[in-house]
Amino acid sequence: MKKIQFFAAGLLMLLLSTACTGDFDEVNENPNLIGEISPGTLINPIIYGMSSHQALRSADITFELMQVTVPFPSVSGGLHRYDVSPNVGNSTWDNSYKWLANIREMRIAAEKAEDENYLAIALTLNAWVYSNLTDIFGPVPMTEASRAEEDILYPSYDSQEMIYETILADLEKANGLYNLEEAMAYAPDILFNNDILKWKKFTNSLHMRLLLRVSNRTETNAFQKLTAMIENPEQYPVFENNAESAILQVTGVGANVSPWGRPQDFRLNVKMASFFIDNLNAFEDPRRPLIAATGTDLDNNNIGYIGIPSGYAGSDSQFEYNASNLQIVPVTNPMQIFILPYSEVEFIKAEMAQRGFTSDAQTHYEKGVKAAIEQLKATMPDTYFDNSIVQYNGTLEQIMLQKYYALYFVDYQQWFEYRRTGLPELPTTSAMLNNGIMPSRFTYPTDQQLYNPDNYKEAVQMIGNDDINTKVWWDN
Repeated sequence: MKKIQFFAAGLLMLLLSTACTGDFDEVNENPNLIGEISPGTLINPIIYGMSSHQALRSADITFELMQVTVPFPSVSGGLHRYDVSPNVGNSTWDNSYKWLANIREMRIAAEKAEDENYLAIALTLNAWVYSNLTDIFGPVPMTEASRAEEDILYPSYDSQEMIYETILADLEKANGLYNLEEAMAYAPDILFNNDILKWKKFTNSLHMRLLLRVSNRTETNAFQKLTAMIENPEQYPVFENNAESAILQVTGVGANVSPWGRPQDFRLNVKMASFFIDNLNAFEDPRRPLIAATGTDLDNNNIGYIGIPSGYAGSDSQFEYNASNLQIVPVTNPMQIFILPYSEVEFIKAEMAQRGFTSDAQTHYEKGVKAAIEQLKATMPDTYFDNSIVQYNGTLEQIMLQKYYALYFVDYQQWFEYRRTGLPELPTTSAMLNNGIMPSRFTYPTDQQLYNPDNYKEAVQMIGNDDINTKVWWDN
């Protein structure tokens, strides 16, 4: 952003100086400055900036809410006890709008250049960021957002219904815009290395995610649209293997570095939650050593993978062992940032088949499980499905439990899917606040009440109350 602002300032000075020296035949130009913003100058900062922020939020927020990890020691409070501070969503709000402004510029530049591939990508990135933003808060500014140059300094909020109508239509449009015969014009992007087919598959995979998200709203006909997409793979290609996934490969080279400048901070004062690790133990799952270290007793003897209950009551001293901790390798250069993995697509297909709209639920379930294991670089055991606990039993509960693990470290997706389905069933304790009820959203940043009060009040009227228990539009 600073570079873009610097460029804009430099351009303004150039224009002013040109206006004042109209008699000169030539204007001196600095060859080191970008002459014009292009889609290619914006795409990589957007991808890295937004995905790296979401990786941090996944570890700090989703892990606690969804009983992946527990802060320890933690005698009272904490997100794992549903103690939600008013500013918990502030950084996501601020970062989202920072990069949405850049996405808007990318879209404008693509339209000006008549470059349909970059326009399709801009529409996809816009849908990706806005879907997360509105699923966290509900109504948010969209139509009037990022338009300060038009003197719109206090944008109105759009309903979540309108936002979803817009981004779903944009994803449909993007799918039709891609031209596989025309190469992308600029330097390789850091997500798909300018592979247009992979970008198209990302667009449609995201489209499937968001249709399923709003499927509780029968007026959206989401299940019917999803069925049409699944049954028409030529028109709507989606991810077919892990190599095609929207997973940012963080190389550690240049600016493409781990969001954790100190990887050791990733596991500082953190232990694995019992729910998360106990299920993996029951699965005899090969992901355990890649995610967590083994625990020890007080004599430092290895006692295997063991967690601490989320929202535990009583003192920290009740746990007479050292629980498993996170491994730091997953956040050390090189690393992966998960945006939308192939495994999620298979679990969407499995749910659609389980609900009776399509077929082969077991096949898609097993493909999803295998892909989820392998996306973490673990090896899928040949005997994995011999375990009766993981054998497909035809229930949505089993699909969603395995999807929960497939969405490990994927921004806020575990939380969103829990709110949509109530699955997996998470244990509660007497020490949990909010009556032991999972928060349904985050409250708006407090600065909205201070600097955009009228529009903030209208937004609150749309949803009823700016409260963590107020359900968003699709969560009925």
